Amino acid sequence: MLLPNILLTGQLYDGYDEEYDCPILDEDRVVDELENQMSEGGVIVDYHGCDFFPERWFHIVFVLQADNSVLYKRLETRGYNEKKLKDNIQCEIFQVLYEEALASYKEEIVHQLPSNKPEDLEDNINQILKWIEQWVKDHSS
Repeated sequence: MLLPNILLTGQLYDGYDEEYDCPILDEDRVVDELENQMSEGGVIVDYHGCDFFPERWFHIVFVLQADNSVLYKRLETRGYNEKKLKDNIQCEIFQVLYEEALASYKEEIVHQLPSNKPEDLEDNINQILKWIEQWVKDHSS
Protein backbone atom coordinates (compact mmCIF):
# COMPACT_ATOMS: atom_id res chain seq x y z
CA MET A 1 0.00 0.00 0.00
CA LEU A 2 1.55 3.27 -1.07
CA LEU A 3 0.37 5.74 1.51
CA PRO A 4 0.85 8.91 -0.59
CA ASN A 5 -1.66 7.57 -3.14
CA ILE A 6 -4.24 6.86 -0.44
CA LEU A 7 -3.67 10.27 1.11
CA LEU A 8 -4.39 12.14 -2.07
CA THR A 9 -7.22 10.01 -3.43
CA GLY A 10 -8.86 9.73 -0.01
CA GLN A 11 -8.26 13.40 0.75
CA LEU A 12 -6.60 12.50 4.04
CA TYR A 13 -4.80 15.78 4.33
CA ASP A 14 -5.55 18.96 6.18
CA GLY A 15 -4.34 21.85 4.06
CA TYR A 16 -1.20 22.54 2.09
CA ASP A 17 2.28 23.52 3.24
CA GLU A 18 3.49 26.23 0.86
CA GLU A 19 7.00 26.22 2.30
CA TYR A 20 7.53 22.49 1.60
CA ASP A 21 5.19 22.41 -1.41
CA CYS A 22 3.19 19.41 -0.18
CA PRO A 23 -0.12 18.45 1.47
CA ILE A 24 -0.32 18.42 5.27
CA LEU A 25 -1.17 14.95 6.50
CA ASP A 26 -4.14 14.47 8.84
CA GLU A 27 -2.64 11.62 10.87
CA ASP A 28 -5.83 10.76 12.77
CA ARG A 29 -7.82 10.42 9.54
CA VAL A 30 -5.08 8.25 8.03
CA VAL A 31 -5.12 5.85 10.99
CA ASP A 32 -8.94 5.73 10.92
CA GLU A 33 -8.92 5.07 7.17
CA LEU A 34 -6.37 2.24 7.38
CA GLU A 35 -7.52 0.54 10.58
CA ASN A 36 -9.67 -2.16 8.94
CA GLN A 37 -7.09 -3.03 6.27
CA MET A 38 -4.30 -3.18 8.80
CA SER A 39 -6.23 -5.38 11.23
CA GLU A 40 -6.72 -7.96 8.44
CA GLY A 41 -2.93 -8.27 8.08
CA GLY A 42 -0.76 -8.89 5.05
CA VAL A 43 -0.31 -5.19 4.33
CA ILE A 44 2.89 -3.35 3.49
CA VAL A 45 2.87 0.38 4.19
CA ASP A 46 5.29 2.64 2.30
CA TYR A 47 5.69 6.03 3.92
CA HIS A 48 8.50 8.34 5.02
CA GLY A 49 7.51 8.49 8.68
CA CYS A 50 6.08 6.11 11.22
CA ASP A 51 5.61 7.71 14.62
CA PHE A 52 1.82 8.02 14.33
CA PHE A 53 1.15 4.44 13.20
CA PRO A 54 0.04 2.12 16.03
CA GLU A 55 2.69 -0.39 17.10
CA ARG A 56 0.17 -3.24 16.81
CA TRP A 57 0.06 -2.80 13.02
CA PHE A 58 3.59 -3.98 12.27
CA HIS A 59 5.69 -7.10 12.69
CA ILE A 60 8.71 -5.46 11.08
CA VAL A 61 9.80 -1.98 10.05
CA PHE A 62 12.38 -1.27 7.34
CA VAL A 63 14.03 2.13 7.16
CA LEU A 64 15.69 2.87 3.83
CA GLN A 65 18.86 4.92 4.05
CA ALA A 66 20.88 6.64 1.34
CA ASP A 67 24.25 8.35 1.20
CA ASN A 68 23.78 12.10 1.34
CA SER A 69 25.24 12.72 -2.12
CA VAL A 70 22.91 10.12 -3.65
CA LEU A 71 19.91 11.46 -1.76
CA TYR A 72 20.71 15.06 -2.71
CA LYS A 73 20.76 14.19 -6.42
CA ARG A 74 17.48 12.27 -6.13
CA LEU A 75 15.67 15.09 -4.38
CA GLU A 76 17.14 17.72 -6.67
CA THR A 77 15.92 15.70 -9.68
CA ARG A 78 12.43 15.67 -8.12
CA GLY A 79 12.52 19.46 -8.04
CA TYR A 80 12.57 19.92 -4.27
CA ASN A 81 13.04 23.53 -3.22
CA GLU A 82 16.21 24.48 -1.32
CA LYS A 83 14.63 24.34 2.16
CA LYS A 84 12.97 20.98 1.56
CA LEU A 85 16.22 19.63 0.11
CA LYS A 86 18.30 20.87 3.05
CA ASP A 87 15.85 19.58 5.67
CA ASN A 88 15.66 16.13 4.06
CA ILE A 89 19.46 15.86 3.92
CA GLN A 90 19.75 16.91 7.58
CA CYS A 91 17.09 14.35 8.46
CA GLU A 92 19.21 11.66 6.79
CA ILE A 93 22.46 12.86 8.39
CA PHE A 94 20.94 12.68 11.88
CA GLN A 95 19.04 9.45 11.10
CA VAL A 96 15.80 11.06 12.22
CA LEU A 97 13.52 8.46 10.63
CA TYR A 98 15.55 5.56 12.01
CA GLU A 99 15.51 7.09 15.49
CA GLU A 100 11.77 7.73 15.14
CA ALA A 101 11.22 4.07 14.24
CA LEU A 102 13.31 2.92 17.22
CA ALA A 103 11.31 5.19 19.52
CA SER A 104 7.98 3.99 18.11
CA TYR A 105 8.53 0.23 17.86
CA LYS A 106 10.47 -2.54 19.55
CA GLU A 107 14.13 -2.31 18.58
CA GLU A 108 14.24 -5.91 17.35
CA ILE A 109 11.69 -5.24 14.58
CA VAL A 110 13.42 -2.12 13.18
CA HIS A 111 15.95 -2.70 10.40
CA GLN A 112 17.96 -0.41 8.14
CA LEU A 113 18.37 -1.16 4.43
CA PRO A 114 20.64 0.68 1.99
CA SER A 115 19.04 2.56 -0.90
CA ASN A 116 21.92 3.98 -2.91
CA LYS A 117 21.96 2.14 -6.21
CA PRO A 118 19.53 0.12 -8.35
CA GLU A 119 21.02 -3.16 -7.12
CA ASP A 120 20.02 -2.22 -3.57
CA LEU A 121 16.37 -2.35 -4.61
CA GLU A 122 16.62 -5.97 -5.69
CA ASP A 123 18.68 -6.89 -2.62
CA ASN A 124 16.14 -5.20 -0.34
CA ILE A 125 13.21 -6.97 -1.99
CA ASN A 126 14.98 -10.31 -1.55
CA GLN A 127 15.73 -9.52 2.10
CA ILE A 128 12.09 -8.57 2.76
CA LEU A 129 10.82 -11.69 0.97
CA LYS A 130 13.12 -13.87 3.09
CA TRP A 131 11.79 -12.23 6.21
CA ILE A 132 8.17 -12.78 5.08
CA GLU A 133 8.85 -16.44 4.32
CA GLN A 134 10.45 -16.97 7.72
CA TRP A 135 7.65 -15.12 9.50
CA VAL A 136 5.04 -17.31 7.77
CA LYS A 137 6.96 -20.46 8.76
CA ASP A 138 7.27 -19.30 12.35
CA HIS A 139 3.57 -18.40 12.64
CA SER A 140 1.84 -21.21 10.78
CA SER A 141 0.45 -23.95 12.93
